[in-house]
Amino acid sequence: MAFRHTLLAASALALIAGAASAETIKWARAGDSLTLDPHAQNEGPTHTLAHQIYEPLIIRDVTGAFEAALATDWGPTDDPNVWRFNLRDGVTFHDGSAFTAEDVVFSFERAKTEDSDMKELLNSIVEIRAVDDMTVEFVTDGPNPILPNNMTNLFIMDKDWAEANNAVKVQDVEGGEDTFAAKNANGTGPYKLVSREPDVRTVLERNDDYWGMDMFPLDVTRIEYTPIQNAATRVAALLSGEVDFIQDVPVQDLGRVGDAEGLVVKTAPQNRVIFLGLNMGDDDLANDSVDGANPLADVRVRQAMNMAINRGAIQQVVMRDQSQPAGVIMPPFVNGWTAELDAVPETDLDRAKSLMEEAGYGDGFSIQLDCPNDRYVNDEAICQATVGMLAQIGITVNLDAKSKAQHFPLINNLETDFYMLGWGVPTYDSEYIFNFLVHTKGDQYGSWNGTRYSNPELDEKIVSLASNTDLEARNATIADIWQTVQDEVLYIPIHHQVLNWGMKENVGIEVDPEDQPKFKYFSLGG
Repeated sequence: MAFRHTLLAASALALIAGAASAETIKWARAGDSLTLDPHAQNEGPTHTLAHQIYEPLIIRDVTGAFEAALATDWGPTDDPNVWRFNLRDGVTFHDGSAFTAEDVVFSFERAKTEDSDMKELLNSIVEIRAVDDMTVEFVTDGPNPILPNNMTNLFIMDKDWAEANNAVKVQDVEGGEDTFAAKNANGTGPYKLVSREPDVRTVLERNDDYWGMDMFPLDVTRIEYTPIQNAATRVAALLSGEVDFIQDVPVQDLGRVGDAEGLVVKTAPQNRVIFLGLNMGDDDLANDSVDGANPLADVRVRQAMNMAINRGAIQQVVMRDQSQPAGVIMPPFVNGWTAELDAVPETDLDRAKSLMEEAGYGDGFSIQLDCPNDRYVNDEAICQATVGMLAQIGITVNLDAKSKAQHFPLINNLETDFYMLGWGVPTYDSEYIFNFLVHTKGDQYGSWNGTRYSNPELDEKIVSLASNTDLEARNATIADIWQTVQDEVLYIPIHHQVLNWGMKENVGIEVDPEDQPKFKYFSLGG
């Protein structure tokens, strides 16, 4: 395995060798985009690459504020169930075809289908209609006060291109499907796809017909994107000048990179929480030592595990203080967050052991923990620390770490009983978390809910959030839902992640809390 990693690292460095030109950005991060199909995966690195090629109606700038993209303005109409979006005139796709309302209707309808990983964002929409070529209306099932919040990662495809290339159907990533749209792209964005070798290299070139050529710096004319999973190799590439920009400087190398001549490290809190998920719904578990029962179904076991995790130790030893311990799976950026909810559980091994005893597991049990090794900052190391902490209360954890491309389908396909996941909230509202992670898993909700938790009463409250325009009452419902999530210990929060971007000092950009660098904003100094 070590030999294979060495070969991959050497190959990555060979691909990116050579000094970058003044207009080329050589970009690296730990993991690649999972697909080019813009509706197939709701995953950060996948969206980040898509943002260079495709565009939504609205984006967030580096401060998190709304900015017009393919829509120039938007708002509710006299009918409170209808939002109208006026589209940007004169926009073309990379193949030269005109962008119209027809493409918006097609893209949103596509994103609502079963294989789309974006459908939970669109559950309140019952109709999408083109008023004319440059106007689209969204009809919702009751007034939706935060509809625009759900659109910042909802990318627009060319309807004719999709039909001509048999790409109308969204790629079924979890089912192992490969499609034309997974490896090819035709967007309206600032960069065109030149070549794509998944997990090896992706090359983009500036779209000189981009509608925003005079509105954004667009200094970068070519992007060469190389995933480098190995942290030491990634840092070595930056230090040697073989890459210009890395999104994930390892915490142990922050000083070395920051002190290097010609390099800078920029840091900011990320809109993301890292946590552990638990299969509490099945009668028996596939990957534990208990026959005929599910120890995770007992809330006392979940409470014991929650208080056995020493988040302060993870912060200090594993993360080198580059994290903020969390008590809830919600970043502070999000509507619904309170300091009380985010209070970090005290590590109490004696109490945890007592709870295990009360639940009938005083002698402990063993279970498998599934963990990615190329998605979050120090993800595998966090899982390794968790193994030792849970051992102190009698739970023997067998760690299975693998790439995110293999890890995420385990959650989506309900093939893991205990797993790590990180969650960002691009809508900045709790409803997003509830729709994906708390609601009963089904056709339109709960696609990332690997816990098997199902509460019909809670589901009704979650669905009600999409059409409650009384914001005070809505926030009260959000607080009520969070109380249930916390009381049931649906998840074990670990920490709020911190972003560390490393770059050459001539690269001008600020850290995006979504961890989504948009290269049209980059400026390149002398």
